[in-house]
Parts: sequence; C-alpha cells; structure tokens
Amino acid sequence: MVCSYNMKILIVTFSASLAVMLSGCVSNTPRSRIESNPQMLQALTAKDRELVSQGLIREGLSKDGVFLAWGAPDSISVGRKAGREIEEWTYLGQRAVRTMNMGMRVGWGYPYGGCGPWGWGGYGPWGWGGPGWGSDVVFVPYTEGVVTFRSGHVTEWQASRR
Repeated sequence: MVCSYNMKILIVTFSASLAVMLSGCVSNTPRSRIESNPQMLQALTAKDRELVSQGLIREGLSKDGVFLAWGAPDSISVGRKAGREIEEWTYLGQRAVRTMNMGMRVGWGYPYGGCGPWGWGGYGPWGWGGPGWGSDVVFVPYTEGVVTFRSGHVTEWQASRR
C-alpha cells in the first residue's frame, strides 16, 4: 500500500531528525557548570558562590563567576574606554515569532507522492499545494545580556527581562 509506505518513510525520517536534534541538547545551567568546574566556584567568596548558583551576577564579580552564572558568551569584544582596556561579553537569545505568508506551499506528500492520486492536500503527484496562505515559526536572535569587564572584573552589565 503506497500510503503506509510513505507514512513509514515520513515517521522514520522524523524520528531520525528528532534523535539528531536531541543528541545535541546538553544541560547548560549554573548547576551543571558549577558541577563541571568546582575549582572556579571555590575561588569565589561565599556571597558570590550563592549569587552565581542562582544564575545572578554583580559588579565586581570575576570572569569565572560570570561564566558559572551565565555560561560562555556568544561573542567577546575587546577595546579601550576612558584610556583603559575593556572586554565585553555578549549573550544572545532567540525568540519564536509566528509569521504569515502567501505563496506556493509544498504539501505533505512531497517528494514521495503522498496518499491518493494528488498527494496529501496537494495538486499533483508530488503534493504541491499551490498558492495560499501559510504560517511559519521563525527564531529571531536578540541580545539577551552584555557584561563589561575591566581588569578581569565586572564593571557594568545589562540583561533582558524575561
């Protein structure tokens, strides 16, 4: 039966894709970073150990403390400000945004043909959907936080409200 064969291919493809995506998921929390780097935690004061274990930072905190609290930055910039060297760590986040569009849509049957002579909701053997409205979700990057260091310690920071 064509329909069950195509469904099996779709299920196997989806399952394989999901397995690949989930294999890259690693816990990235203050707790997991602390457990992986106990020597960094021990170098902090008792007050700072409590702070970073909650994922919080403060002015004066060391780079190691910021790493334990917020993780590795997405980018690092270096420069000078007021005659002194600075280092800036930038953290990025992603927001899901739903978009609406109009155009040619590919039906579920593509490229296997789908169930029935016209595919799963398409106009042809490959399931082309023809013109119509559609909806997609895209992930838009944004700056989640920025930390500025002088002499290895936080001088200023900012974070997005969640």
